[in-house]
Amino acid sequence: QSSPSKKGGSMGKGRIWFALGVLFAINMLNFYDRLILGAVGEVVREEWELTDKQLGWLATAFILLYALIGVPLGRWADRGNRSHILAGGVALWSLLTAASGLARNFWQMFALRLAVGVGEATCAPTANSLIGDLFPARSRARALSIFMLGLPIGHALCYPISGFLAYNYGWRYAFYVALVPGLLCAVGAWIMREPVRGASETLNIGARRREGNPYLLVLGTPTMLWIIVSGVLLNFNMYTIGTYLTPYVMRVHGLNVQFAGYVSMVVYGLVGIPGMILGGMLGDMVIRRWRNGRLLIAATAIAIAAPCFYMALGQPVGETVFLGFTMSGWLAFSLLFGFGCMLLYVYYATVYSTIQDVIEPSLRATAMALYFCAMYA
Repeated sequence: QSSPSKKGGSMGKGRIWFALGVLFAINMLNFYDRLILGAVGEVVREEWELTDKQLGWLATAFILLYALIGVPLGRWADRGNRSHILAGGVALWSLLTAASGLARNFWQMFALRLAVGVGEATCAPTANSLIGDLFPARSRARALSIFMLGLPIGHALCYPISGFLAYNYGWRYAFYVALVPGLLCAVGAWIMREPVRGASETLNIGARRREGNPYLLVLGTPTMLWIIVSGVLLNFNMYTIGTYLTPYVMRVHGLNVQFAGYVSMVVYGLVGIPGMILGGMLGDMVIRRWRNGRLLIAATAIAIAAPCFYMALGQPVGETVFLGFTMSGWLAFSLLFGFGCMLLYVYYATVYSTIQDVIEPSLRATAMALYFCAMYA
């Protein structure tokens, strides 16, 4: 076990794990809130008579400001109180998510989703920087995999809850229910103790960093550039899946919005739990033998995922034979697509911890902000 001096500075174990629990809950809500529109989008499209292009723009609205505002927020997080910055962001996006349920047309929803992106842009830079100072390098991938479990669990909860509310009470209630959990998470972040920067590093460099422009220092790190390229390509696929998976199984395989939500919960959500855990375990295991081991795990997982998606989209409507068993086309699609998604989640646990490995503590929030700016721009 790491001693307090090497794990979160002078913070006790209880405070460290409380902080990680709060960060996990915030990340879970982060991905829950941003996916609500994807879960109920087909119902909204039918009510407002939108085109697929307009539905895509509603998903894109969140991304536009999220990508741009994250860069200055990252620099602020590298110099200010990360816990308080995060608390303010969570409160803001929770209020705006609930307000999205009051939208009466496309442009009102577009403006609200645009503003939600401002609040959510605080999460990745602050949380990743905090975890880097709470946990040493040898256990950082596992800590980040716990934090990133918020992604699949948030997705898994969003689809059935939003689908149930949309089916029984109307799609607006899917946005309203996010308010109270969000405000509770904001309180948790506010009371969370701020760790000393660089406290968990093998070499106690504190807040010191290389001389020069912070953005050029990050972008001048070759490993970071390749990680950014990979993030852009992966995120393009992940957000396309998040936006159109439910409409796809509704239109192609004839499922209703509630059942489609359950399918999406498993295929895009729950499969991420073993993916994250596996990625964290393998990441911490291979880094002891190979310096680039974490990235090799990520690359291998994505390479296997690609043909799984291709075969999934080729599954027919109605009955089919898959692995020697006769089953419905939507089930065969779910098995293949779900396995592919599970492998994509391995990427997050391994790559996020690699960013912590190659960037000094006082630039980690900036590095995450640049990474996310490239992914969402």
